[in-house]
Amino acid sequence: MKDHMSIHPTTSEYLLLFRGTTWDEALSQEQIREIMSRWGAWMDRLTEQGKLKGAQPLDRHVGKIVSWKKGTTVVDGPLAESKEAIGGYFLLQLKSLEEALEIAKECPALEYGVQVEVRLIVDQCSILHQIKEELVEAIA
Repeated sequence: MKDHMSIHPTTSEYLLLFRGTTWDEALSQEQIREIMSRWGAWMDRLTEQGKLKGAQPLDRHVGKIVSWKKGTTVVDGPLAESKEAIGGYFLLQLKSLEEALEIAKECPALEYGVQVEVRLIVDQCSILHQIKEELVEAIA
């Protein structure tokens, strides 16, 4: 069985998802520039430390949501007014979940309503993993 540790024996990949796309609405342009400057410095430091593998913002207005309701439906998204909308992500290479949490706590926009979801990236969907284990047991 291959797990997420087999590629990087001492590190794992974590995804930080930045939720909240309206955090800046009540701020002045000067405040926004100061926060974004801190955000840039945060990213630069993580890059220099070799921890940040990738990072991208997501457009607030362009996107669709595909779901199933008695057939496939497509609605406008990404619901920019929602506090749950994902505004961007960091892809990190780290030693532990605790390290990922400490980095997430450094997000310069937390105090303005942004939430950071921290997720471990694994090689295989847990449902697919379970199915494969059941098949191995059935063969044995």
